[in-house]
Amino acid sequence: MSTSNPMKATSLPRHPRADDRYPSRFGRDILITPRLDPVVWGEPGRGPLSESQLNDYIDHGYLHFDDLISPEEVQTYLDELQRLRADEAIKDADEAVIEPGSRELRSLFAVHRSSPVLKRLAHHPKLVAIARQLLGSEVYIHQSRVNYKGGFRGKEFYWHSDFETWHVEDGIPAMRMVSCSIALTANTPCNGPLMIMPGSHHRYVSCVGATPENHYKISLQQQDIGVPDDESLTQLVEEYGITAPTGLAGSVTFFECNVMHGSNSNITPLPRSNVFMVFNSIDNTPVEPFCGLPPRPDFIAEREDFTPVGQS
Repeated sequence: MSTSNPMKATSLPRHPRADDRYPSRFGRDILITPRLDPVVWGEPGRGPLSESQLNDYIDHGYLHFDDLISPEEVQTYLDELQRLRADEAIKDADEAVIEPGSRELRSLFAVHRSSPVLKRLAHHPKLVAIARQLLGSEVYIHQSRVNYKGGFRGKEFYWHSDFETWHVEDGIPAMRMVSCSIALTANTPCNGPLMIMPGSHHRYVSCVGATPENHYKISLQQQDIGVPDDESLTQLVEEYGITAPTGLAGSVTFFECNVMHGSNSNITPLPRSNVFMVFNSIDNTPVEPFCGLPPRPDFIAEREDFTPVGQS
């Protein structure tokens, strides 16, 4: 399948490594191939999820829970988000992503390190138990971040598979990771909620375009490399459709690392603030990035501390 954006194919990288089971960004053609890893690595009875819930996750690539986080907890975390957003010094940190054209904070990475309050959220027993069961092992935090999508001008996040980037740029070997999006404000159909192509995690979309050095500095604001072409996205939508899990503050969506997802811009007055925790299996720690470049910073992709969450 040929890409519809020839500019992505103007520079070709070296050949993929022999141990690269999911090559991407190496050729002139975008390919859609079957996934090679299980979706669920754990078993029923070894965690809070029922067999039916595990089967839903296998089929659709996500699970949504209303009221998983109590209102009291939500308020504590929301107060912390507001404190972080108001701190002008934080906006100059490497971990901060600023909205293009303004000084508004769009994302803040590694919040489980910098904020004791959000570290507690990363270790929340309900979240950790679900992640352990889905991944069939102890888990650690590969990445954490706050996403602010303010009213009126909150920018979109284009369609992508997290695993494609985490594999190519961070060296994560297998699809044995899960993200959870914790809503601290209402996620409505109108204020730019997470959109998912349910079932798309069963396919792997290899993209076109060599990975530039220090690509993360640009991609965190606007990602152009590692993004599927229009033809591939159309094919996935025709096969799987699109859904948008919504809910009030305290709702949580777990989504598989390879599921295709994105979000629209927010032109409503209703802000949307979510915390993302990415859990990785301790048996799936990163190797050298498959793009052949130096790894991204630890605040984006953990490479040193694989201490299981729930343990000190």
